[in-house]
Amino acid sequence: MSGGEKSFLELIVTEYRHLHLSIGILGNALFLIGSVLFFKSFEAWQETAVWLFVIGSALMLIGALGKAAQDILENTK
Repeated sequence: MSGGEKSFLELIVTEYRHLHLSIGILGNALFLIGSVLFFKSFEAWQETAVWLFVIGSALMLIGALGKAAQDILENTK
């Protein structure tokens, strides 16, 4: 790559900061909804709760990794 070009990862991390923030927020919301569905009154929704919990956790991880990549790239400049 020439000096001015960014890699695909750098482009995603630096130019689309809202993307990993949005993914993280969506993950938090799914995690919260899944957690509420574990209450006894929502027993029929327990399988859905598990999947929302797992998907929400994965999205929170992706959002956190995006933020970590952003911080690392900013500190190397």
